Amino acid sequence: MPKDGPSAGVTMATAIVSALTGIPAKGDVAMTGEISLRGRVMPIGGLREKTMAAYTHHMTTVIIPEDNASDLAEVEQVVKDNTCFITARRLDTVIEHALAGNPAADR
Repeated sequence: MPKDGPSAGVTMATAIVSALTGIPAKGDVAMTGEISLRGRVMPIGGLREKTMAAYTHHMTTVIIPEDNASDLAEVEQVVKDNTCFITARRLDTVIEHALAGNPAADR
């Protein structure tokens, strides 16, 4: 059954994990993606506009749903040249790259 969900779902979930663990989120990481009840990162619309906003606000990394990877072709070249894009299929990938002090993500 089709439904609409918040494209900030992964952001809200990351904020909750950060608050519960006391691990702060990185200040230069933006993210977008709907989240399913089972932790799957679902695709969103408007990737071009969202990545431009992240670039404008000096985000160096943007986490996007894996299913939106093909939409990167429509993202402005200046954004692609100055931003690291990480694709995520599950919330654990988002958390790994979004929270500070994670040695695996800081490489």
